Amino acid sequence: MPMSAPAVRWGILGAGGIAHKLADAVSSHTASEVVAVGSRDQSRAQAFADEMGIPKAYGSYEDLVADPDIDVVYVATPHSRHHIDATLAIEAGKHVLCEKAFTQNAAQAREVVAAARAKDVFLMEAMWTRHLPHVHALREAIARGEIGDVISVQADHGQALTHVERMWNPELAGGALLDLGVYPIAFAHDILGVPDKITATARLRETGVDGQTSMIFDYAHAQASLTTTMEVRTPNMALIGGTEGRIEVHDTFYTPTSFTLTRNDGTEMFFDGDVPNGFQYEAAEVARRIHAGDKESALLTLDQSLEIMDIMDEVRAQIGLIYPNEQ
Repeated sequence: MPMSAPAVRWGILGAGGIAHKLADAVSSHTASEVVAVGSRDQSRAQAFADEMGIPKAYGSYEDLVADPDIDVVYVATPHSRHHIDATLAIEAGKHVLCEKAFTQNAAQAREVVAAARAKDVFLMEAMWTRHLPHVHALREAIARGEIGDVISVQADHGQALTHVERMWNPELAGGALLDLGVYPIAFAHDILGVPDKITATARLRETGVDGQTSMIFDYAHAQASLTTTMEVRTPNMALIGGTEGRIEVHDTFYTPTSFTLTRNDGTEMFFDGDVPNGFQYEAAEVARRIHAGDKESALLTLDQSLEIMDIMDEVRAQIGLIYPNEQ
């Protein structure tokens, strides 16, 4: 349970919507506290701190990471800045939880991982799905052989975000893949690992970012079919098909939710994993690992995050998605 994890002191780098979600999760559902928030705009940082009851607000990221009262920094900036901001915190000697997608590309991710290992600090990508109760339960069901050998994984993530300016902005590494597609990709990776072959196609939009992307991952004895779009809301469900049954993960598959396990003989099991917020589970994992002296989490190792970034790089290569700072 998240509340049983030891306490750490959080600093939040970035003051957007996802930062609010982490701040609420830490303060409401763990024993830890958020002691500071940093933005490049002092007034924005102060407004965030006032709203969330955070003692300190900084008008620069440099001032935030220099605060000696902070144990771990949550990087909540756009993924085009993740490598810059995560490295800034690491070089200041802070442990880091970095929002997904981990970085813009695999080369940046390797630089961040190398920096964390050199400074001997904890680092983890904030793929909160891996820590949620329903994902723990479905992993255990698969390990027990409840659905036999996994043959098929299907997952989609579609949101109607045509009104969100940053999603269309290539300078901010916009598009569906990095922001939304990372969820079905990471889900397939969690169940099946690294694919032997990737086939991807996309609909690139007028700004050069992908409006929607579809992917097939081939494995020796399985296949994953994954889609993502930022133009319409889709069912946002996932299906794991095995030789003895299937698991249907309900909307929205990557958030706290439920699943139904149906065996081929017709017997069913229902798991209800609906909990408020959900970010508290990854926050608690960070606290436990830091107190244990670990530098990464077995639930999502740094090598696994690099594997996911390599997968996304291959998808991007196939669909021709190149951002301005990579040209």
